[in-house]
Amino acid sequence: MTEHRKRRPTPLGDAVAAFLEQKGLTGRVEQASIIPEWPELVGPQIAAVTEPRSIAADGTLFVAVRTSAWMNELSLLEPELLTRINRRLPEHRVRKIRWHLMR
Repeated sequence: MTEHRKRRPTPLGDAVAAFLEQKGLTGRVEQASIIPEWPELVGPQIAAVTEPRSIAADGTLFVAVRTSAWMNELSLLEPELLTRINRRLPEHRVRKIRWHLMR
């Protein structure tokens, strides 16, 4: 007779983490975590007029802005914003921010 051992099911979070690690995607997922944390990183005033859309593998963050006036202001604030963002996740740096008008 063959003895069958019952294995406990792997928690879904552990299975997903193992898959991402195996495929080399863990860093990209960590990098993308900036998007839901955007309001905390930039503050409520900037968060109210912006919407982060995506982040490229090269570290370019794409952010939509409500008005061209805000886009100009945020371009001037970009070095400060990059410092705040990269303090949160230094191993997956955001290298630049591409601002574009919301449609």
